[in-house]
Amino acid sequence: MGTAPPPPHLAVALDGAGWHPAAWRWPDARPRELLRPGYWIDLIRRAEDGGLDYVTIEDSLGLQTSRYDGPDGRVDQVRGRLDAVQVAALAAPATSRIGLVPTATVTHTRPQDTARAVATLDRLSDGRAGWRPQASNRADEAGHFGRRTLPRFDLADIDRPEIAPVFAALFDEAGDHVEAVRRRWSAAPPPQGHPPVMVLAHATVPYRLAARAADVVWITAFDAARVRAIVAEVRAAQRAAGRAGETLHIFGDLVVFLDAGTGAAKARKDRLDELAGEVFHTDTLVFAGSPAELADLLAEWQEAGVTGFRLRPGALPHDLDAIAGLLPAELARRGALRPPGGGTLRSRLGLGAAR
Repeated sequence: MGTAPPPPHLAVALDGAGWHPAAWRWPDARPRELLRPGYWIDLIRRAEDGGLDYVTIEDSLGLQTSRYDGPDGRVDQVRGRLDAVQVAALAAPATSRIGLVPTATVTHTRPQDTARAVATLDRLSDGRAGWRPQASNRADEAGHFGRRTLPRFDLADIDRPEIAPVFAALFDEAGDHVEAVRRRWSAAPPPQGHPPVMVLAHATVPYRLAARAADVVWITAFDAARVRAIVAEVRAAQRAAGRAGETLHIFGDLVVFLDAGTGAAKARKDRLDELAGEVFHTDTLVFAGSPAELADLLAEWQEAGVTGFRLRPGALPHDLDAIAGLLPAELARRGALRPPGGGTLRSRLGLGAAR
């Protein structure tokens, strides 16, 4: 018999009223509070009370959109966000254990500005900061700055001969940005030295960015077979980048609708689909079920090679509360719950000294 893997790390991804586009219409949603700091502090405290390792906060330089390449003009979905780094900074003194990981778009910003913002967050939180460098291919975001133009393209276009070099260059720039940020931390380092870098990756080019520059990569997939293939590709890229001896966590990234009853979550998701006027699907698996069913799925993906999970609540605060309450109870029953952590985010993730 093989040795059981260690309990997985758990994180939660916060955005708006939840990841379902109609989540703002659910009875316990708080759409009037989405641009108020207290809403975010409350959500992050709920995640901390559940013992989660960290929360991530979404951001971009343009409005949310259902398109890959620019605004969609819709007024029936949540549009507009607070600055993610500032939200995390506001939450830092209101929390004590949970990691805080904002998104920072790096395509049009200066490394020195990123370095100062994340270092400040790390000091405010006593070493609980991480950050997600995000490359932007959106032509509308480039237009805000006027320094460059980008062609409009969709994810399905990234292998086209005229698009592939542009797509690869954006992620090469992101890797250079990360390295430049780390160099700026060598003079007056923040508490962690280098707060952990986390990358969302859907394809080979961002897998290579993660292998080169990240401490954690979030991968998207629809079944365990695809998870296994992605893990193999990321590990191969990690070896090619000369980092075979370093810790690079691979987290499964999925949307979660969670209720105690087996059918309750599916019924709730179906009702949200009705409110939206279409079936919700996204870049990864959308789970709807009970804590036992979710724990089974997580175990299956962990056997395929992931070391943790970033769970995106379908609706807030409902699914966040279930992830922070019902899921840990089920994992504890199975002996698969990681004990509550403390200290820095690097130490909580077992990353060791900053490189």
